[in-house]
Amino acid sequence: MLLYILYLIAIVAEAVTAALAAGRRSMDWVGVCLLGCITALGGGSARDIVLGHYPLTWVAHPNYLLLTGGAALLTIALARFMHHLHKLFLLLDAIGLVVFTVIGCNVALEMELPFVIVIASGMITGCVGGVLRDVLCNDIPLLFRSELYATVSVLTGIMYVSGLQLGFDHNIVMVVSLLSGLLLRLLALRFNWSMPKFIYSRDVH
Repeated sequence: MLLYILYLIAIVAEAVTAALAAGRRSMDWVGVCLLGCITALGGGSARDIVLGHYPLTWVAHPNYLLLTGGAALLTIALARFMHHLHKLFLLLDAIGLVVFTVIGCNVALEMELPFVIVIASGMITGCVGGVLRDVLCNDIPLLFRSELYATVSVLTGIMYVSGLQLGFDHNIVMVVSLLSGLLLRLLALRFNWSMPKFIYSRDVH
């Protein structure tokens, strides 16, 4: 139940942040709604397509489309107040990352897939929605920048799945994994932690 509640909060938050991104690109209301839905539900959809897990989440639960599309449209009316909530949305985005990761791992675990695929499933669920948002907004996806994002997802997934395989209580493993991943993401934001960059340049004479 806790994971489900956090999931609903996360998809709403992702839809709102996507709507703000759409506003910065001067998209029309349809574009705002579509970008909100794609960002919030795109990671889970990509995971399900890759794993052959059908029906897709939003097909099985159409209310998710209404919730995310509605949140995106509501953002248009409340946009003038959103800059006051910047830190809150950073927190909710971090929560969404780790929650989506655990949910993605659970889907692959239910399908009895190998460890590496389970971790990849978690990362796809956690990160691909944001990638789709950035690509559609013509930005370099956050996943491909140096800050800790995909890394947090992978480490959260490893901690969660490893804990389950070691036989620890599921609820304890879930809570510890979520809190650890959330803490790492927030610390990375606070102190600008990042992965090493690959810089290649070739002088042409």
